[in-house]
Amino acid sequence: RKLDCFLRIIGSSQSCASMAPSRLSLLLGPLLLVPACAVGTSQAPQPHILLLLADDYGWANWGLHNDGSGPHGKQLQAEIHTPNLDGLAQEGVLLDRHYAFRICSPARSSLMSGRLPMHVNWVNTGITDLNPKDPVSGSSGIPRNMTGMASKLKSAGYKTHMIGKWDAGSATPEHTPWGRGFENFVGYLQHANDYWQEGIGFTSTGEIDVCMDKFVDFHVYNETFKGGVTPAIAREMGCFKDNVHNQSATTGLAPGINATGCVNASYCLPDSCYEEAMLRTRALSVIQGHDTSHPLFLFYTSHLLHTPLQVPDSYLQKVDRLVSEKGGQPIDTANRKLYAAMTLYLDDTVGELVKAMKAKGMWDNTLVIFTTDNGGPIYEPGSANNYPLKGGKYSDWEGGIRTNAFVSGGFVPAARRGSKHSGVVSIADWYGVVSELAGVEQEDTVADEANKWLAKKGLPLLKPVDSVPQWKHIVEGTNGRPDTLYISNKAVLKYPYKLVAGDQVYSMWAGQLYPNCTTIKQISTSGPVVPLLDDVKLFGERLQLDIPQEKIDALMDIEHCGDGKLFNVEDDPTEQTDLSKDPAHTSILQKLRQDLEEFNKGLFDPDRGSPTMEACWRAMKVGGFYGPYVDVENFYSPMHLTPKQVEDNKIAKKDLEFVEKVLLPNRTKQIEWFNDQVGDLRKLFKGETFDKCLKPISAETTAILV
Repeated sequence: RKLDCFLRIIGSSQSCASMAPSRLSLLLGPLLLVPACAVGTSQAPQPHILLLLADDYGWANWGLHNDGSGPHGKQLQAEIHTPNLDGLAQEGVLLDRHYAFRICSPARSSLMSGRLPMHVNWVNTGITDLNPKDPVSGSSGIPRNMTGMASKLKSAGYKTHMIGKWDAGSATPEHTPWGRGFENFVGYLQHANDYWQEGIGFTSTGEIDVCMDKFVDFHVYNETFKGGVTPAIAREMGCFKDNVHNQSATTGLAPGINATGCVNASYCLPDSCYEEAMLRTRALSVIQGHDTSHPLFLFYTSHLLHTPLQVPDSYLQKVDRLVSEKGGQPIDTANRKLYAAMTLYLDDTVGELVKAMKAKGMWDNTLVIFTTDNGGPIYEPGSANNYPLKGGKYSDWEGGIRTNAFVSGGFVPAARRGSKHSGVVSIADWYGVVSELAGVEQEDTVADEANKWLAKKGLPLLKPVDSVPQWKHIVEGTNGRPDTLYISNKAVLKYPYKLVAGDQVYSMWAGQLYPNCTTIKQISTSGPVVPLLDDVKLFGERLQLDIPQEKIDALMDIEHCGDGKLFNVEDDPTEQTDLSKDPAHTSILQKLRQDLEEFNKGLFDPDRGSPTMEACWRAMKVGGFYGPYVDVENFYSPMHLTPKQVEDNKIAKKDLEFVEKVLLPNRTKQIEWFNDQVGDLRKLFKGETFDKCLKPISAETTAILV
């Protein structure tokens, strides 16, 4: 099915005259192309831009936020090591009031589109969901005709590369990083995948999709190749061993490989096959091969620190050694140690990228932007720590939406380096920042054109760009968002006042050493358990568990905030004191409640559709890889299935026909099948299902650590 030309994302994949590259490979593609047709204005500084996005990064899991104070401050300092991130923030500008969204896909959609999350995509929708009646917004992520950040920069002459997690839509080629203007992409498309085998599973995405989570989510899209990461491509990135992904063992609660990359005692993958190692290798090759006569835009969006918690054993050993050298006690839970090791890995990667930029002579004209997509997940197995902030991922408390962030690099004015910026910055604002620095307008004329067609069809209209170009405010130390910021359908911020409404999950304060053995012990009675009300799904539909509401409230630490509790987050950053009953704050309370009500009248909420098997059948045709499945004519590179892929397809066809013909029409049979695959779901409420206490716990320790 073909759409009118104006429904395509103009400029995202059209090629201009280009020189033949000096070297091509499936992985690297052409690195030395002449700039895109349009060039930014001569007044624009056009720095190299290194945009670093961490995933699920906890507030207290950054060394810069740990000054050693508090009852366990020294132990926390011994566990968390982020010297590269600390140094970059100290040499740049710390963004103390940077706000994202409570979950990942909306935040990432906001970052790439310049719209506030509520104006682009405010739910985690599976990539198999499709509404054929709406070819623009009827699938996950950013609507088809919103112009991506990379397209803006590409039009200004930037070379655009993306490495890592996308999670902003992929039903059609236009939805992918390639379609959004990244001329080279290596990474994955969904919420998460396995760090060793690159498949998806319950501990990655929290759901089992209509494809039974069978396929791999790891891809290369560039001018010369579009398809999955084959063994040959993996070797280019340093992995020379088969990851033995098994399509027939993907529906359980546990991954098919352990945290350190071992399938069994006799088959372990080397460190070089860790997904982050391959992504790091790819990113370094981009920097080293870049023609510095053109500005570079490198979007490195790490898998770290999202579940599943997996890391090379060498990094667990490094953490043990560092803790000992700092005089700390051994970390007492498996997940806290894994998270600390993954944090160290993230920091090392950032350090390597910065070192490469300096070696290439690019650093003096480089702007580094670092943030994370949401606050740390404090449920098990997420295992982040947002101390002293309240809440975490999935909530609108500060721990869920106020994120670690800074700008750094040689482009930051010398007079501003080493400072802290207290002005409010939204994750949507980076779109305007980079557009301004590149010399292009942030307005989205492609979306405006699409709206003419959408209006005729009676479909939801695309929202305009909300981004506030913040560079001047960051440099001058002024607040670029003095008006009310629409954070979510349950929260607004007019600094320093914040309104939090509705039912808020994970309404708790973690201690400095979190999670701990007490956390594991008490999960079955007081949580925090996995996000039962949001992303625990089977075939796209949330699992309905036979649990009383009071039990759910306890397991998920739900606080009922009604039409809004009020906090002064400058004086009360940990949100301890509700001011909604204070007569002195009646005026601001009423204003923020009215603002939230008015904002919610204009939220963007298209029908994203329902799961389709088309995603599965297409994955089989391209070698067992998830990816675009609508309007894909001439998108994928030609390929010949290997004998193993042919055999896998025979098994997959039988299994997926069972899903399509037997399970999808009958929810009762779906649940029965799920229970057979997974077993007793009450395992989700047991701490030892996802974590392990590494030492005996005493009553005295329990009292201290709660």
